[in-house]
Amino acid sequence: MSTKLNNLKVAILVADNFEQVEMTKPREALEKAGAKVYLISPKKTVKGCHHDKPGDEFSVDVLLDDANANDYGALLLPGGVFNPDHLRTLPNAIHFIHKIVAAQKPVAAICHGPWTLINAEAVKGRTLTSWPSIKVDLMNAGAHWVDKEVVRDGNLVTSRKPGDIPAFNQAMIELFSEAI
Repeated sequence: MSTKLNNLKVAILVADNFEQVEMTKPREALEKAGAKVYLISPKKTVKGCHHDKPGDEFSVDVLLDDANANDYGALLLPGGVFNPDHLRTLPNAIHFIHKIVAAQKPVAAICHGPWTLINAEAVKGRTLTSWPSIKVDLMNAGAHWVDKEVVRDGNLVTSRKPGDIPAFNQAMIELFSEAI
């Protein structure tokens, strides 16, 4: 195991029907790089999905109601359509994200994950990418949207889809290593 992330505590915030590969592959990369990763959700167990098909069930490490943004050095926001759409309706999820962003901690978001950043008021003036269907939402919130495999803007890294995961993971590890 690498020690590039040297026990950095990383929060992964999800709700049911997150795009499973957008959580599992980045989590594996983070753990391999030495991070301590915590799955945070409103429920004790959470289900992934494979696009429009059911995925696996995962045990949650920390319930969202018990999570304190000050305890984490970085945040990962996987996509899937239903996951961020649900999270952005939860005040405690948006508060958690907002606290991470306000503390200028690094954030990595993929696919529909940046949707939650709109509600956390974290995209205005930022350049990012996402799944194309939320492009207009991001632009309406003041973001500059580009169609690229991975985009880094300061302490924010974003990608479009599962096919971008290798580049996303590399950029995320690099960004998160700067937080140590």
